[in-house]
Parts: sequence; C-alpha cells; structure tokens
Amino acid sequence: MDDIIERIREELKTSADEDTRNSGKRYFKESVRLHGVKTTLVTAIEKKYFHEVRALPKAEVFSLCERLWQSGYMEESFIASGWSYALQASFAPEDFPVFENWVARYVTNWASCDTLCNHTVGAFVEMYPQHLESLKRWARSENRWMRRAAAVSLIIPARHGLFLNDVLAIADILLLDKDDLVQKGYGWMLKAASESHQQEVFAYVMRNKGTMPRTALRYAIEKMPPATRLQAMEK
Repeated sequence: MDDIIERIREELKTSADEDTRNSGKRYFKESVRLHGVKTTLVTAIEKKYFHEVRALPKAEVFSLCERLWQSGYMEESFIASGWSYALQASFAPEDFPVFENWVARYVTNWASCDTLCNHTVGAFVEMYPQHLESLKRWARSENRWMRRAAAVSLIIPARHGLFLNDVLAIADILLLDKDDLVQKGYGWMLKAASESHQQEVFAYVMRNKGTMPRTALRYAIEKMPPATRLQAMEK
C-alpha cells in the first residue's frame, strides 16, 4: 500500500500524451499542471486503485488524497476528489477542516475546484448543513478559488431544491465580484437553484440586474423560458 501513489503516477505518466496535455491547457487562462491523460481514463484509474484503499481507515485514505493533491497535477486532484466523494457515507463533522484545507492550499484552477466541491463538499454540506455558514465565510475570502468553491459546493444541493435562502445569501456576498470565474460560479449556482425555484431566482435576478455582472446573469437565467430570459436581459 505504501507505493500506491507511485503506481498511480506511473500509470498516469504511461497513459499521457502530448496532444491531450496541450488540448487540456486551452481551457484555462491560468497555468495548469497536466500529465495529459483523457478524463475517462483518469476515472478508470481512480476506480481501479480505490479498490485497494476502500477498506482502509478514512483518515488513511484522506492522507493518500492529500499526497495526490500536493503534486499539483490536475489528474491527481481528480483522483483525490473521487476517492473522498466515495467515502461520503462515513463523512463526519470533523472532516470539514480537511476539505477546507484542500481548497485553500491546493486548488488552483476551476476544474479541480468544481470536481472537489460539486461532489465531496456538496455531499458533506447536505449531511451537515450547519457548515453553510462556513461556505459564506469562504465567499468573503481573498482566495478566488474559495469564493468560487462557496458557490459551486451548492450546485447539486440547489438542484435538489435545498438551501435556497443560503444560495441567495452567497449570491449576495459574491454579487459584485470582479473575477469572471467567481461570477460564473455563482451564476451556475443560481441556475441550479432555478430548476426548483424559478420564480424566486428570477425575482432575485430582476432585483439585482442593474448591478449583477452580465456573465453571472446569463448563467443564472440559462434554463428559464425564452420570454423570461429576454425580460431579465433587458437593460
């Protein structure tokens, strides 16, 4: 078991190709570290090696995840995120600082942010909604990825119709954020909430459309009927 990280990295290296690495970098404005492995293959590697660690104590699996995060490679962050999410049935309140540390220290791009937060953090918050207040604290962070994380962690709960008041509260905090990736994050969160609460999200957009960045606004209304979208887009 001690060599599992080395075996994963060796398999990623042998599965990598230059075209995939170069193609992947085009999706990011910031510098990213990529082995150059297709996402479907990364998922297969994640599942293959999870069979070896699934019986370990949760703390040991999280420690292995930390080692993967430390590399800075996006594919390794995907594997770490998949492993942590696979343990959701055993999440406990004391796990939150682990996830918060990963966001604060290791997340450096939108893909790693969303992969971790859509699933691991989102599932955790559904189980322990007292940590919604922690997400509001993230929304006030100077770290752009923590601010995006505050929003994208609620994508799946919002699709389930949960936490509307908290979704709107986080949108309020992020409303005038200058970072386009944060704007897209909270716009996406509002779009997810609109699947169950279209009228409430539409009312929120109409109240704030004079100041809401157009990027966020367009994301928020994307799933609304055409006439509703047109009304929201009118200046």
